[in-house]
Amino acid sequence: MPRPVHFEIHASDPERAITFYTTVFGWAFEQWADQPYWLVRTGEGVGIDGGLVPRRGPEPGPDTPMAAFPVTIDVADVDATINAIENAGGTMAVPKGAIPAVGWLAYGTDTEGNVFGLMQPDPGAR
Repeated sequence: MPRPVHFEIHASDPERAITFYTTVFGWAFEQWADQPYWLVRTGEGVGIDGGLVPRRGPEPGPDTPMAAFPVTIDVADVDATINAIENAGGTMAVPKGAIPAVGWLAYGTDTEGNVFGLMQPDPGAR
């Protein structure tokens, strides 16, 4: 069965994006040789790592429809994560809502205009 093995964050300002993801999730970034590309390490154990690359086109506008596969990030506390996102300069694209018997889902927007998902597992979510 196909499964995600890598992701890329496209950023108009890579340093600003690195600061955002380091502040919110504690991810580690390492520039790949002298290339304008950073490897993203999201943690130990099950999960995927990815990369960050300068955006190859215009920055999405606030009304641009989503035209990508958003990566959803497993979080222990969606409310605390929403707070961290907003404090780091991000915004919420879709507010927190229940996925019954699964958990709490929300979509955030980073400082680069990229949308990503947050999932807090909770079988009692209603």
